[in-house]
Amino acid sequence: METVSENACFGGVQGVYRHPSEACGCEMTFGLYLPPGEGPHPVLWYLSGLTCTHENAMTKAGAQAWAAEAGIALVFPDTSPRGEGVADDEAFDLGQGAGFYVDATEAPWAPHFRMWSYVADELPRVLFHNFALDEERQGITGHSMGGHGALTLAMRYPGRFASVSAFAPIANPTRSDWGRKQFAAYLGADEATWKAHDAALLMREHGLDAPLLIDQGTQDNFLDLLKPEALAGAIAERRQGAVMRMQKGYDHSYFFVATFMPDHVAFHAEALA
Repeated sequence: METVSENACFGGVQGVYRHPSEACGCEMTFGLYLPPGEGPHPVLWYLSGLTCTHENAMTKAGAQAWAAEAGIALVFPDTSPRGEGVADDEAFDLGQGAGFYVDATEAPWAPHFRMWSYVADELPRVLFHNFALDEERQGITGHSMGGHGALTLAMRYPGRFASVSAFAPIANPTRSDWGRKQFAAYLGADEATWKAHDAALLMREHGLDAPLLIDQGTQDNFLDLLKPEALAGAIAERRQGAVMRMQKGYDHSYFFVATFMPDHVAFHAEALA
């Protein structure tokens, strides 16, 4: 593993690291914030959205100040494989920067686009082997495509995450152009295989064994693609314990994420204490 950079940040260290990934068949880069004090530290995963790298949330979400206060480490994975020989597309919502946290089975994506295996299995092994992190205390959050990833990972791995939250998640991708297009490309035409990556469907069928917080802006220009009402309906139908807030006047940007990040870190800190 290569250390790309390490910077002092709110008494801790914001690092960026690169390592060869067997899952993705290329080098992968991630950010890791370690708070001040001795480990092992509880961990909060932050999964980013379309077009993002590991860097967007690391520099724009303002999470480190609150994580330092709570004594929580932050993990910022990349959103897709990258590099020479990795398939891509001219569209911003497919290919590099748009891995959708699934394992592709279709050409030309299958050799590298295995972000589910990377985030669920390989990167955790890298992290817990190399850093003073507490594997028994993990929370997960994410924005947009990353909110979709956070919700589906948490529901597919019951017991792994003590707390789950999301900012404007893609909530019902099997019924959205942010999902149907990508699932068809990555997973093929059989829509039965898509259901395992749809938060609204998973919520209705399986529910969640952890506290849940969701924030969604009312002025989000992608509301028709995100479909928060589908997830809200599934939560109500399941009678799932959750807090889902429609935040008046907020859009889809990192200004929205940064505004409510203190609430989300505090929510996870309570569960991880």
